[in-house]
Amino acid sequence: MKVHILGATGFIGGNIARAALENGWHVRGFRRDPDSVGDLGGLDIEWVNGDLNDPDSLRSAMKNVDIVFHAAAFYPNGGRPNEVPSQVKTAEKEISTVIEAIQDSQVRRLIYTSSLTTIGQPPPGELRLADERDIYIPGTLAKSGYYESKIAMEKKVITAAKGGMDAVVLCPTAVFGPGDVHLTLSSMLIAVARGKVPAWLPGDINVIDVREVGAAHIAAAINGRKGERYILGDHNFTIRGALEEAARTAGVN
Repeated sequence: MKVHILGATGFIGGNIARAALENGWHVRGFRRDPDSVGDLGGLDIEWVNGDLNDPDSLRSAMKNVDIVFHAAAFYPNGGRPNEVPSQVKTAEKEISTVIEAIQDSQVRRLIYTSSLTTIGQPPPGELRLADERDIYIPGTLAKSGYYESKIAMEKKVITAAKGGMDAVVLCPTAVFGPGDVHLTLSSMLIAVARGKVPAWLPGDINVIDVREVGAAHIAAAINGRKGERYILGDHNFTIRGALEEAARTAGVN
């Protein structure tokens, strides 16, 4: 099995690569920086250089590939409310370019890493926890470019699946663990270990080990159903409880 990982130099993508190697698969990693290897230094990765907005580099990198793992989707970080439409436009253009390259390259299956933010609330009157049936309604948090971009990209993938492309969507909760070279969420753990989190907001959180996320991507590639979306989660905490657990682990009072 030959797989291509968009985002192999990142946190989740790197752990997908490790899980794929452990499964005996040939791994091709996509990177924008020719010198970057993320947390995969010394591993048997076939590196190819390119850009998610460059169709030619994508098609070249996907040549003779069975499965594409897309763990590098557009990630808007902040911005003013009036910038949200342009962020969504950028997100839609990027994912459309990736989808077209996959279709042109005749890749057998796409495993797309989305976000828990695309899971919405159950319909009024249904007394149950939210699950994969529930979809975030665009505009509910119109000031968030992240929420709006993530649901826009996921919808593009689901639409492609309805049109015939074999695609599976995964929605991880808060991901922690080794290999977070860009300090995606680990900066919070570092702050806790340094005793620099004097307060927190009320609320609940679900967390999952990134190694479990990597393994789940492999399971989805093998057993996931076309057009389905799957939540990847593990432990439920209050935010305070999660921070206290991190502090105990770090030996901080």
